[in-house]
Amino acid sequence: MSALYRLTATETRLFFREPIIVFFALGFPPLLLVIFGAIPAFREPDADLGGLRTIDLYVPIIVALSIAMFALNSLCQLLATYREKGVLRRMRTTPVKPAAMLGAQLLMSTAMSVVTMLVALAIGRLAFGVRLPRQVPAYLTSYVLAAVTMFAIGLLVAALAPSGKSAGAVGTVLFFPVVFFAGLWIPRDSMPGVLRTISDFTPLGAGVQSLQDATAGQWPQVLHVAVMLGWTIVAGGLAARYFRWE
Repeated sequence: MSALYRLTATETRLFFREPIIVFFALGFPPLLLVIFGAIPAFREPDADLGGLRTIDLYVPIIVALSIAMFALNSLCQLLATYREKGVLRRMRTTPVKPAAMLGAQLLMSTAMSVVTMLVALAIGRLAFGVRLPRQVPAYLTSYVLAAVTMFAIGLLVAALAPSGKSAGAVGTVLFFPVVFFAGLWIPRDSMPGVLRTISDFTPLGAGVQSLQDATAGQWPQVLHVAVMLGWTIVAGGLAARYFRWE
């Protein structure tokens, strides 16, 4: 545990030495929420959305966006780069095993994404009057499921990519369809039937709907929980099967 704590602290310091990564991972999602909230039409109740405002729908989408950024733009690229540069191989000769580095990366990414979630909820509530989740345990459960699912996919990219650059490229290619079906361009409630059905079976589409349900005071639907668990099992299993330390 001491080694895990020290590695996590070290990786966190290294993370904050990369201002571009810090901005896009921590600063960009809340900034995007502020931009959306500044649009007058987004602050008006919409009968087609059951009386909700568009900005109400975008808070869980921004939370999901933050998770995707850490999983597909940070985690996979860092682990692939460490393997490419021999960092993981050299760690095998020390008392600290490479698995501790993996744990430190996951712990850091989770902690940073939680910070972004709290900032997004605070901005939504204080700046735009977005209600806080009515079912907090359900919201936290949905968040954990969405995060675990996306981190499993990020680890799979890191396992298969031959280099840090290729991991970054693959992660970026995956990022855009994942956040599209999460509702970043078209909120799920405004999607046509076919798109919404597809979204139900994507990792963040299911995650966003679960967060929205928890905000409304309901527990996640069985379908969406099953989808996230399915993605986690498949992606996590393949990542464990094909991950290489050197």
